[in-house]
Amino acid sequence: MSKQILILPGDGIGPEIVTEAVKVLAALRDRFGFDVEMDEALVGGAAIDATGGPLPDATLDLAKEADAILLGAVGGPKWEQLDISIRPEKGLLGLRSALNLFANLRPAILYPQLADASSLKAEIVAGLDIMIVRELTGGIYFGQPRGIRELEGGEKQGFNTLVYQESEVDRIARVAFDIARKRDSRVCSVDKANVLECTELWREVVTRVGEEYADVDLSHMYVDNAAMQLVKWPKQFDVMVTTNMFGDILSDCAAMLTGSIGMLPSASLDEQGKGMYEPIHGSAPDIAGQGVANPLATILSVAMMLRYSLNEPEMADRVEAAVDKVLDQGLRTPDIFAEGMTEVNCETMGDAVVAALD
Repeated sequence: MSKQILILPGDGIGPEIVTEAVKVLAALRDRFGFDVEMDEALVGGAAIDATGGPLPDATLDLAKEADAILLGAVGGPKWEQLDISIRPEKGLLGLRSALNLFANLRPAILYPQLADASSLKAEIVAGLDIMIVRELTGGIYFGQPRGIRELEGGEKQGFNTLVYQESEVDRIARVAFDIARKRDSRVCSVDKANVLECTELWREVVTRVGEEYADVDLSHMYVDNAAMQLVKWPKQFDVMVTTNMFGDILSDCAAMLTGSIGMLPSASLDEQGKGMYEPIHGSAPDIAGQGVANPLATILSVAMMLRYSLNEPEMADRVEAAVDKVLDQGLRTPDIFAEGMTEVNCETMGDAVVAALD
């Protein structure tokens, strides 16, 4: 039976990078027998322009029917003046919530060819391979009450609520422990239990779940220390599991250890393994339309899709090997360019990966 993939190009550089990833999917279909059908729909700012809202019902219906979703990026200054309730990012949050995509997997892997592109010394980051597991549908991004209110005297006050239920922490912890069993069997849970009661509960639940995984070493770390340790000694980490907001921040920090945020994919999964896949770098409106965006994170997101949602590990291996090959060839988009390499644009990099699939 054909696998159904929904393509959501989105905003900014999204259409450019997704075009190259779709080329890879088409090559897997046409040359290697991958049985796939692809639909395309609007989300984010592009959807606002066309329909007045960031997540049209038609898009959500297609997303619910698909086996997996490939997203480019959403957002940009064009829509920042809109009320927060209808900005492009609400389309992304709406998809995560409606599809119950609670587990966000963000690998931070340093390709050996890019060791010199990291802002840290090579001996600090060489061989880096971290998996950050971020809870995605709870926490302060979704907690109620929230808003902006006016106090007596006319001063405004903004407020958001950090809230987690035991069941939410339990299920994301199990994702982290299961992944760790396939890696180096180490989990570091990141919280702020010395200050926030909500994450005191987080630590309690993760510890309880960890007792069922005696073969996995569990440690705990406060988020401020975790940020420092990512820069000081990142290779101490194998799997990190944390809350929605902490994971958002720490994964971007970890991304820069790898030389470029343009190299890092992500997966957002439900309890059955259906997922939405996207690069973590965002819409980058400052370079949109210039053809200089790096499509490799989006292409590597396709590899994660093949591995985690579509049960095509050999296809995933093929895509990852193709990316490795083009890096060996010295091809570089501007974000990872170094002296002695060959600078290429977004389209050329995508074409090179397609050619390297063989």
